[in-house]
Amino acid sequence: MAKRVLFFAYGSFSYLVFFGTFLYAVGFIGNFGVPRTLDGAPSGSVAIALAIDAGLLTLFAVQHSVMARKWFKERWTRIVPKPIERSTYVLFSSLALVLLFWQWRPIGVVVWSVEDPTARLILRVLFAFGFGLVLVSTFLINHFDLFGLRQVWLYLLGRPYNELRFGTPGPYRLVRHPLYVGWLFAFWMTPTMTAAHLLFSVATTAYILLAIQWEERDLVRDHGGSYEDYRRAVPMLVPFSRRRSVVNDTARRSEQAT
Repeated sequence: MAKRVLFFAYGSFSYLVFFGTFLYAVGFIGNFGVPRTLDGAPSGSVAIALAIDAGLLTLFAVQHSVMARKWFKERWTRIVPKPIERSTYVLFSSLALVLLFWQWRPIGVVVWSVEDPTARLILRVLFAFGFGLVLVSTFLINHFDLFGLRQVWLYLLGRPYNELRFGTPGPYRLVRHPLYVGWLFAFWMTPTMTAAHLLFSVATTAYILLAIQWEERDLVRDHGGSYEDYRRAVPMLVPFSRRRSVVNDTARRSEQAT
């Protein structure tokens, strides 16, 4: 019983670290309410700042992707017990972000600045929409499983863990990755784009596009034809685009058949 309680406490701690990191990320990217932000005052050499920022982004991308792959999990769970594997992943991801927030080097060069008050407000609303979509998307696919709490809770109760069934709730019927759509809004919807912010946005966007390929490969392996059908019918990031193309392809095949 003590082991179960310990695992649950660890999972709860990891979740709290994640949630604190998520809240800090809102202020860090939005440049408000936190001591260090994405577009803070520059200091030191631009070249050194770029190298440090690129290294921090690379470190997060490698950790976040490698630890999520099945081949890594199979080896990792020989060391880390399965009930806390997801919590450990969440904790390591959060710590990688904490390091990025702490060591990030602003550059200060303004790439664009929107001065119109209405346009600035619209961008701020879209920024908030992005973070809201991220959070809502996690709850639609089981927020507590995604961040490890369900696993440690079931272990605390002595119940076996069962994999979640594949489903397409809400925005998942419009795009396959609404969570990533939310992040893209959060990264790009800013009235003032500095060089450091642009580096962050370009790097994270490139990572998202790569991560989708790796994730979908895993999803096809886990769910087979059901995910293949879903992928054919629903666009990746832009709503409605895939459905139109599927309808057009079907119509062309029908015309050829007649």
